[in-house]
Amino acid sequence: MKTAEIKRRYLAHFEANGHTVVPSAPLPAISDPNLLFVNAGMVQFVPYFLGQQTPPYRRAVSVQKCIRTPDIDEVGKTSRHGTFFQMNGNFSFGDYFKDNAIPLAWDLATKSVDAGGFGLDPERIWATVYLDDDEAYEIWRRTGVPEERIVRRGKKDNFWSMGIPGPCGPCSELYYDRGPAYGAEGGPEVDEDRYLEFWNLVFMQYERGPGTDKENFPILGELPAKNIDTGMGLERMASILQGVDNLYEIDEVRPILDRAAELTGKRYGAQSGQAANQSHPDDVRLRVIADHVRTALMLIGDGVTPSNEGRGYVLRRIMRRAIRAVRLLGWQERALPELLPVARDCMAPSYPELAADFDRISAYAYAEEDAFLATLRAGTTILDTAITETKSAGKPALSGDKAFQLHDTYGFPIDLTLEIAAEQGLKVDQEGFRRLMADQRARAKADAQARKTGHTDLSAYRSVLDAGGPVTFTGYTEVARESTVRAVLGTDGPRTAAVEGDTIELVLDTTPFYAEGGGQQPDLGMITVGGGQVEVLDVQQPVPGLIVHRARVLRGEVRAGETGYAEIDTSRRRAISRSHTATHLVHQTMRNFLGESATQAGSLNAPGRLRFDFNTATGVAPSVLRDVEQQVNEVLLADLEVHAFVTSLDEARRIGAMALFGEKYGEQVRVVEVGDYARELCGGTHVARSGQLGLVKILSESSIGSGVRRVEALVGMDAFNFLAREHLLVARLAELYRVPSEQVADRVEQTVTQLRDAEKELEKLRAQLVLGGAAALAAQAKDVRGVAYVGTEAPEGAAGNDVRTLAQEIRGRIDASRPGVVAVAARANGKASLVVAVNPAARSRGIAANDLVRAAFSGRGGGSPELAQGGGLPESEVPRLLLTVEKALADA
Repeated sequence: MKTAEIKRRYLAHFEANGHTVVPSAPLPAISDPNLLFVNAGMVQFVPYFLGQQTPPYRRAVSVQKCIRTPDIDEVGKTSRHGTFFQMNGNFSFGDYFKDNAIPLAWDLATKSVDAGGFGLDPERIWATVYLDDDEAYEIWRRTGVPEERIVRRGKKDNFWSMGIPGPCGPCSELYYDRGPAYGAEGGPEVDEDRYLEFWNLVFMQYERGPGTDKENFPILGELPAKNIDTGMGLERMASILQGVDNLYEIDEVRPILDRAAELTGKRYGAQSGQAANQSHPDDVRLRVIADHVRTALMLIGDGVTPSNEGRGYVLRRIMRRAIRAVRLLGWQERALPELLPVARDCMAPSYPELAADFDRISAYAYAEEDAFLATLRAGTTILDTAITETKSAGKPALSGDKAFQLHDTYGFPIDLTLEIAAEQGLKVDQEGFRRLMADQRARAKADAQARKTGHTDLSAYRSVLDAGGPVTFTGYTEVARESTVRAVLGTDGPRTAAVEGDTIELVLDTTPFYAEGGGQQPDLGMITVGGGQVEVLDVQQPVPGLIVHRARVLRGEVRAGETGYAEIDTSRRRAISRSHTATHLVHQTMRNFLGESATQAGSLNAPGRLRFDFNTATGVAPSVLRDVEQQVNEVLLADLEVHAFVTSLDEARRIGAMALFGEKYGEQVRVVEVGDYARELCGGTHVARSGQLGLVKILSESSIGSGVRRVEALVGMDAFNFLAREHLLVARLAELYRVPSEQVADRVEQTVTQLRDAEKELEKLRAQLVLGGAAALAAQAKDVRGVAYVGTEAPEGAAGNDVRTLAQEIRGRIDASRPGVVAVAARANGKASLVVAVNPAARSRGIAANDLVRAAFSGRGGGSPELAQGGGLPESEVPRLLLTVEKALADA
């Protein structure tokens, strides 16, 4: 049975049993700051399980795309580790519990294929339950599982929690006996390779108390609303139903692996007859290729693009590991054009959007491979130099900071550094490398946490949310209102009050303040509470549903429970709203000119200005930018109505509303329309009519990463003021040149050309001046222990190239049969520099230019034995530098 068919049957089974089919959330659609990607089927339902939001349905079923980044380094080592996988899940939010969940799972697993089930042999299925979960045990017995195939297991295996205070409960798992060829008899307790887990049912019936120990945490009591979360690994079920040993042999993966083997001349499983959990070393790399190419396809398909941070960095690392594995197997050409289309064909039956969007996906992937191949060439050169220096210094290991620099600055994989160093007989200080990596991650995590939460523990926010429910936002229709202070938070958590000078966080029950999100900057303003007044400095939503006002108390005292008056800065709000509407127009117009692949990759909507990032493989021509700007302003002149409304996600898609990659949308979405010109899902604030924008002026277009471009623009009075300044500048230049304004650009270009020609002429004259005394200086060379030595200072104003040329010219005028050394010092910008040139006769006596420079600069400086240089000392050091070189020759 094909994997896509397994997915279809799963959804159909639960839909027929009253479950709402919920689409997979995009892989990066995460509101939890501790997660980069969705890593389980239940993630998109967490707000419902925690009671933060009311679920729009009582029963749900989904097939969720997942990525688990901790498994990246394990991929290839076993036949069961993968980064991308799919989780079939069915969920109940207080609707049904064990007595329904267990029969529903058993029915689908054992029902015949003709009847729409998976047709598993019930005699080969084992069930596990938590130690004291007699209820689940009895339900399995009534369902038909014999006592000897129901196993009780402890908290480590059969009890679930999210790792934080909240819902938790016992699990019941289903295992399939693959037969004696895979291991010993005895059930899951004996051999989990033979007995393969394929379904896990979680019964959330208790509340977990605080505690850091993963297994020994207190249970506070039963929950009134008991929820169900079940997960069936799609890849595992596919391996069972397709009769293959592991996830690399299922229909969505094996063709990629086979194509990689074909390219490299390898054969997967070439050593036949080995145990199921063993493999040839080549198999490991083929698995890495198959898993990582498929993962990269899915990530780019969901809007992630390669970069040096966050999700983009994970994608980059995955892609580079795949490319590196192909090269280690012998294929030196571009690999992704050969492999990515195979992955597309494997996954498109389940996700047809991958085929429709493949031009965009492949453009990013192929550009990243080209960039990495260039990195490999450059990084290998840098590593070779580092290895040479390490060996010359007699050290046994390459330093951790050098390995980190190669990894962090040049994107050079650490495993490649280890391999090349080992080939040269060197170790690598891996402990130092890991320490630097850990320091970098800690800094990044602390910075991200500070930006998101102001250092306040997330549990404090959740407590406030649990106590009062979601905050109501009224800012679409009003800019001020009375409200009650629900909570006052400091950096150490909840407080009863705050006084003048304190910086705090306020939670109101209702607020007109817009929390930063969707690229739109937050509202600022004032909140008056009793006898106190606070200035709102920032507004964030650290957990879904909770709007937090970061503020400074200007006077008086602020207490929780008091009634206040919240008022936003309306001029700022209007300016930001103009920018946000302008961003929608720029987005739509870019798609009009560049095609639908020019999708938004990020934005900033600030007062009077916008920044719009979008996906495209190439730069945008200036003529296209002019056309985009003109069309946007024509929409402004048309003064179209801007209309926002809430509708179902399906209806929004039907009417062509644009959605952003990586965003998770609920069943009800807000759509913002600008006439019939632009239609987009958006939660931000906007103007009432396009004419209120006044003017949009595009300032620049540039690259900010592989396949991502950025447009910056001004809106409204900021755009008008910019053009007014530009007009004054052009008018002044026209006056100076005494030409009409339209001729200014030509005259400026002529002037620049003339200046460049003059600079070139000056350089020639300066070089002639500098070199004019070379013969005389060579004739006046000192004899220092048989070496003709010239130590001189370059003429004032001599450039670096001139100084090197002078040193070489003097060296060339010394009799070739006589050992010669030339040292030329120079002063520039308050600093001293030195160039040393040595002729072949001096080299034969063991004199090296780089040694002499290092002697003058206390070990610093670089170059070759024939020509070397150093710099950076105060210009007063020039005489000493020349004397140091002469003394080094005398002492040689």
